[in-house]
Amino acid sequence: MALQAQAAPNVQVLDGNITVSEVIAAQKGWCQGLLKISAAYASGGFAKAKSTAETVIDQGYAYQYGPVAFRPTLASGSQTFRATRAGALAYFVGGDPAFPNDKGFALKPWRSCEAINQVIQLSGSYATSMGNVSFKNADGKTTTVDKTWAFMKESDGSIRIVLHHSSLPFEG
Repeated sequence: MALQAQAAPNVQVLDGNITVSEVIAAQKGWCQGLLKISAAYASGGFAKAKSTAETVIDQGYAYQYGPVAFRPTLASGSQTFRATRAGALAYFVGGDPAFPNDKGFALKPWRSCEAINQVIQLSGSYATSMGNVSFKNADGKTTTVDKTWAFMKESDGSIRIVLHHSSLPFEG
């Protein structure tokens, strides 16, 4: 499993509470979580993947504080936005009748994940990053998406996602 993230060429620092290295670590953690869900599915099936995904979501996202602005790549119509933990879980592993179009993005045989930043903005306990995330599957095929994240730093130092927007690049 290859996990990488690169610093952005443009960094705007408005306050130094959350750091660039913490943002990059959170991005690597997100990639690692996705790969863990994929591996859990391959080794233990849906139940193991779902349990792993619940842990990944609870550790990485801020749903315990309220809605998260989550717009996953392969979502559309009335299910485009996932403000709830249940919506995020359905996107990652599928199997929720309330989200019948979800097939489980994290269940694919992902082998690597890399965040490539173009911009990171730091402001107090919040940070925003924008760039791409590239995924490689078991066949060696790479999929790259445009990704924007906003992170918040909690008083205990943990970093959680409060905004996650992902889309396929425009192919005019």
